[in-house]
Amino acid sequence: MSVAKVIEIISSSKKSFEDAVIQGVAKAADSLHDITGAWVKEQSVKVINGRVTEYRVNLKVTFVLKDAVKSTVKAKKK
Repeated sequence: MSVAKVIEIISSSKKSFEDAVIQGVAKAADSLHDITGAWVKEQSVKVINGRVTEYRVNLKVTFVLKDAVKSTVKAKKK
C-alpha cells in the first residue's frame, strides 16, 4: 500500500508560466522524493508600470510517502 501527500508551493519566473511550473517542480524535487504529479491551482502576474515583470503559479505537488510501517519494524528489530 502506498500513501501520497499533497503540498502547495508558489513559484515564479521572469520568462513564463510554463517556466514557473518547471522551476517549482524542480525545486520541490530537491527536497521531496517520489513526486508523482503537480497541478496549477492559480496563476498570477506581477505588473510594474503597466508591464508584466513576473509570472507566478500556485502548484499542488503530489508525492508518495515512504512506508512508515516498514521503517518502524526495522527500528524495533535493531
